[in-house]
Amino acid sequence: MANSRKLKLSNIFSRVENILHEQIQRDDHLVLGLSGGVDSVVLLNILTSLSLQLEFALSAFHVNHGISPNANKWERFCLNLCGVHGIPIKIAKLKIGRLPGASLEAIARDARYQRFKNLKADYVILAQHLDDQAETLLLQMLRGAGVKGLGAMPVVRNQISKIGNQALDPGPQILRPLLNVSRSEIEDYSRKHKLCWIADESNNDVSFDRNFLRHKIFPLLEKRFPSYRTTFLRTSRHMAEASCLLDDLAEYDRKECAISNKLQIERLRELSFSRARNLLRYNLAQQGVTLPSTVKLEDILRQLVSSRLDSKLHITFGDTEIRSFKGNIYVRRVSALPNKEWKFVWKGEKQLAIAELGGSVRFIRKKGKGINLQKLKEGPVIIRFRLGGERIRPDCNRPRRSLKNLLQEASFPLWERESLPLLFSGDCLVWVPGVGVDCSFQAGVADPGLIVSWHPNAS
Repeated sequence: MANSRKLKLSNIFSRVENILHEQIQRDDHLVLGLSGGVDSVVLLNILTSLSLQLEFALSAFHVNHGISPNANKWERFCLNLCGVHGIPIKIAKLKIGRLPGASLEAIARDARYQRFKNLKADYVILAQHLDDQAETLLLQMLRGAGVKGLGAMPVVRNQISKIGNQALDPGPQILRPLLNVSRSEIEDYSRKHKLCWIADESNNDVSFDRNFLRHKIFPLLEKRFPSYRTTFLRTSRHMAEASCLLDDLAEYDRKECAISNKLQIERLRELSFSRARNLLRYNLAQQGVTLPSTVKLEDILRQLVSSRLDSKLHITFGDTEIRSFKGNIYVRRVSALPNKEWKFVWKGEKQLAIAELGGSVRFIRKKGKGINLQKLKEGPVIIRFRLGGERIRPDCNRPRRSLKNLLQEASFPLWERESLPLLFSGDCLVWVPGVGVDCSFQAGVADPGLIVSWHPNAS
């Protein structure tokens, strides 16, 4: 029996070591999410030894949520523990408030992961284990999650930050090397190595769903199905594989149903309802949208496929809106109408992020291309909204025309016409996204040129 226990303890170390061998490279920077609980304390103990052996840099990150009256004690414990091990540690203090319809646990988790995305590291290492995986799977089942939700937690997950369909710099990857290790094995390891940890008093509060499963349901389940943890893990892997296949199908359908990255209502109608729903869900997820409920998603889909191509459908959910225009489907953040008095003076920046419009204007200097930079600077260079009555001559072989008519001919949706950033030199309209540069400001072959482009965050 004693030999069996020693084997299990050594197995924890070797399992973590094997996963790190597969995933990390020499000189990678690993940041351990250190709560001070037994799971993360055990993982800190193992990683401290492996950092010398595998030659990676190790630091820790503790999030003080400020929810528990003992939160500051936990923070001090983590600082002292890392001091003993000689491990650098950073502390993040959060102020968590309740939101209608959301659990405090979920809000805290989302805030924590948002901080993980901003860490400068190759990997964030988390101590979630086999029992956490089982709890997550059953909670997702009880919430009626689809296959993606039932895929539970992967060993490695990329963190991709997006605004709309624009990908930002990826954060460090999430790595969970204990997912094949049970809670009891972790506790045995901690006792064997005489480790100290802190106990979160909320872990015994069965009013939380996860704690109710942990303390009331799983002990009963284990009596009848002692291997339920590994069985649940196998199920979650099957679901993760099915989720990947559904994403592959959605990507195939997206290529068939989209023109210029816009889904087409007519082509969406050609799919079965389940495939169209899968495509719509995938398309929203790709644009960083918080997905609506299944009922709401199906209602949105029905409205889309039953709408006329000339209708101006407008559906909102959360902070997202879906519109249709000439058979194209547009997904964007809900935004207030812009203040017509807003303007910005350009002083040579390479990029201007415009929060009021949810996008950015980019400037590239290139000889003989775009705007004649020398002529542009004869007056103050101003970016502002359309006020009405603007005229521009993008084609030197045609007369100056009203911007209103040019935008209509270019098939700009009505809501976009009112929120385009226009570039002026003094009172002269120089450039309009999707329309072009006024003839009198176009760069000649030998002129210093400026290529201006507009990049909305969502489309």
